Amino acid sequence: MSLLPRLFLFLLAACTTRAAVVRVEVSERSDVGTTGYEQIVGRLHFEIAPSLPGNAIIADVGLAPVNAAGKVSFSSDMNLLRPKDAARGNGAAWVEIPNRGGKADVSDWVVKNGFTVLNVGWEFDVPAQPGKMSIKVPSALNKDGSAIRGVVSATFTPDKPADDQTLTDLTSYPPVDVDGLESRLIVRPRMAYPGGAEVPRKSWSLKGNRLHLEGGFEPGKTYEIFYLAEAPPLAGLGYAAIRDAVAWLKHDAGSLAPVKHAYAFGSSQCGRFLRDFVYLGFNTDEQGRQTLDGVMAHVAGAGRLVLNQRWSTPRAVAGFYTASYPFADTVQVDPASGHAEGVLENARVKHPPKIFYTNTAAEYWGAGRVAALTHTTPDGAKDMSFPENVRSYFFAGTQHGASSFPPTAQAKGAPLANPVNASAVVTALRLAMHRWVAEGIAPPLSVYPTLGAGTLVPVAEVRFSTIPGMGDPRLLKAGGRVRNPQWADGAGEGTELPLLVPQVDADGNDIAGIRLPDVAVPLGTATGWVFRPASMGSPHEPVLLRGAWVPLAATRELREATQDPRPAMAERYASREAYLSQVKDVLQKLISQRLLSEQDLEPQLKQSGVRWDWVMSQPAQ
Repeated sequence: MSLLPRLFLFLLAACTTRAAVVRVEVSERSDVGTTGYEQIVGRLHFEIAPSLPGNAIIADVGLAPVNAAGKVSFSSDMNLLRPKDAARGNGAAWVEIPNRGGKADVSDWVVKNGFTVLNVGWEFDVPAQPGKMSIKVPSALNKDGSAIRGVVSATFTPDKPADDQTLTDLTSYPPVDVDGLESRLIVRPRMAYPGGAEVPRKSWSLKGNRLHLEGGFEPGKTYEIFYLAEAPPLAGLGYAAIRDAVAWLKHDAGSLAPVKHAYAFGSSQCGRFLRDFVYLGFNTDEQGRQTLDGVMAHVAGAGRLVLNQRWSTPRAVAGFYTASYPFADTVQVDPASGHAEGVLENARVKHPPKIFYTNTAAEYWGAGRVAALTHTTPDGAKDMSFPENVRSYFFAGTQHGASSFPPTAQAKGAPLANPVNASAVVTALRLAMHRWVAEGIAPPLSVYPTLGAGTLVPVAEVRFSTIPGMGDPRLLKAGGRVRNPQWADGAGEGTELPLLVPQVDADGNDIAGIRLPDVAVPLGTATGWVFRPASMGSPHEPVLLRGAWVPLAATRELREATQDPRPAMAERYASREAYLSQVKDVLQKLISQRLLSEQDLEPQLKQSGVRWDWVMSQPAQ
């Protein structure tokens, strides 16, 4: 393993006065094991002209300090993985949007196909830790140079009693007047809705980002803290960092890994980042060129990241604080606000990329992600079609991130976490994106539930059986819309969101979507929702982004003992071999649809066998 001297500088000559990456600082270069890949770690330094239309949309950019050239300066961590032998590269890069500062690894499929991988820090509030990716941005100032002050807020829902709470979402905003009138703490019984009861000021105190409450915080209740802060960072520069880093990679003579095509993958927080990135017009660089050729927004639902505004808190989980109009890509008239635009169809979007939306059942069911609104009208009354450059794939019976196996429960007596894992399909779709862009090979057709087919329904109409320990999902709500800062009136902020969810079969498993063997040949019921355990408080509330898995009983006698309406394993499958034969049929169909690769067949079969053995070995409940 070889290392270049730290702080080795690449000085890039700007091709035009609009060049945004002005310097690349490389601190480390090393081989990645025996993969034939090299890792380059360093920092990208940017300058942007605040008056350019593509930059003027950045919140507070007109209040940012500028250098002698009138440019706004900022910098980002960079992590680049590339084939050491350029001939092994395929001319394409995956830009992995860092989730709360995380870095990408060199996966087997990356090495096999010769992709370059780029991470660039975009999030200002990532804690300073070794290996974490972040961005350093200036703070906005009043015109007279004084500090801007304003109220910040954060919410949290404790799972157990505690007297103290660390406000991790507000670490970047230290309080400047804790005893001021702006300091408030409220408590409410429903996390999806604002407001609540004021907690008496004398009963709580705040030191730094540590909040103390006399008598302690009650599990399951949602608390919201408000206080005065100053020096708001220009959070929206995170979008410019990704835009300009990709432009550098693709077009600059000083690029450390020149590529022809670039695709971005973002999961959860980062999938919402990508939806907003495109919506705000950042897929066109300062030279008027297309930035990303493809975008894969994973488990984002209809949400976008609330980043490009003053006092942004992107690090937050943002339960019920993600979905603002517009929800869908095409122009739709909004009955709540009267506005008409789409995520892709608005005046800012000059270069719409090819897009894959991939969602689990959790994005349809919970945390205000309302994934169905990506393909229905804003009121949830009618189906809408996706544009030709967009595909949408729904993974039936999955949660936001698959549980490990064997799964565990959050608390004694609570349902098991959902282990249905669609990662192999995600990899197959990544390769399909590359072939779509680079070779013109159309990807698999979209697969998602619709109102017309009866596979998407209002939550009150879902036919979920009485399964032991699961509760009634028809009681769930989606909450209200988030304010869209691009519209002065907020674009219907607070309007109740319609909750449309996948219809289920007699076992409680989703009918539509990509049905992996765990759902198509079930060993249990897999959901994208689950209620909080009673021991954690507020059992009427959902656990954000989490689902459940309720295994089938092994025999008829065992299921009757628990009044389980679902046929038992012995009533469904003649033997383990018969079960695995059905699993193989499902896998071969998915392979023929290009949703899995041939190499996935044996590992998926093995996984199904392990899960059969585990379910059959479970004692009676």
